[in-house]
Parts: sequence; structure tokens; C-alpha cells
Amino acid sequence: MKTAYLLHGGSAQHINSQNDLFFREILEKIKLDKIRVLLVHFAGSPERAELNKQIDSAQFERNKKDKKVIIQVATKEKFIEQMSEADVIYFGGGTTIKLLEELKVFPNLKQSFEGKVIAGESAGANFLATLCYSKSGGGIIKCLGVLPIFVYPHFEKGSPLPSEKIPDNLQKLFLPNYEYKVFES
Repeated sequence: MKTAYLLHGGSAQHINSQNDLFFREILEKIKLDKIRVLLVHFAGSPERAELNKQIDSAQFERNKKDKKVIIQVATKEKFIEQMSEADVIYFGGGTTIKLLEELKVFPNLKQSFEGKVIAGESAGANFLATLCYSKSGGGIIKCLGVLPIFVYPHFEKGSPLPSEKIPDNLQKLFLPNYEYKVFES
């Protein structure tokens, strides 16, 4: 199976038809009746951990159709093992800088993602890019470079564009809330 990356612009926890399409597409990429989903909330605040688990789990449950979804929450201690066992790795939103700090201790993430569905919203989409825009990070920041793209989540028409030069070799992805883009490799 190819690796599928689904990058969401933000507010994926809201219940609406656009987010339903996002969660359904994540699950439809896996051609199994039983899908193991790993929720990664490293970008979020610890106070919201249980709430994020409940909301994200509910989004998958609401959109699973006739599939069985088994949800597990990632821990830093068992992250590599948990990724190897998952079919879907879902990175929730939060602070991009925090997520990058948490993930930099795990070598070869791109290889760990091979053959899986990797989905992320906001910060969870940003870290996959080569460069991204992060309001909390103060503008354009260097990310892990899993995909050769520039991502600007929570984009709104009329939003100020980054003043820094974005290299021409990077696809530019301006993602409004509730919208997503799929990449396969």
C-alpha cells in the first residue's frame, strides 16, 4: 500500500459535513474491516488530553460506516511501537513548535509512516511540511520535511501572506479550516 497523507487546515474537531468527508476518507484509505487508529496529541496541552481523545475518537466513530475502529492514544514512551501497529496515525492540532520539539527525538519518522495513512490537522499537518506558517511560531518555520510543501493552515481570504520567500521548489498549500488535501507516495 502507498503511504497516504491527509493534511487538514484546522478545526477538525467541529462536527460538519466537510470534516465528515475528511474522517471518512482517512478510513476509506484502509481496505480492512478493522482499523487501528493511533491518536497523537503531542501538540496539544496536557489539560485537554482527555477531551481531545474523546472528540477525535467520536469523529472517527461517527464516520466509520461498517468498519470497526480501534483507538489508541500515543505515548512518548511507546510511540515507535504504537506507530508500527497502527493503520492510521492521526496528529491532532495544537502548537507546531511543541509538536516539532516532541517529534525530533524520533529518528526516521518518514520510514515509520510507510504504508500507512497519516492524517493531521493544523499543527499536525504543519510538521509534515518542509516549511509552514505558524502564527504561534512567529511566521514561517522549518518543519520535518516529510513532504516537499509549504503549508499555511487556518488560511482565510485576505490573510496576510508571509513576507519571507518560499522556495519555488515547494508546492504552496493554503488550507482554510475544514478543508484538506491528500498526498500519496
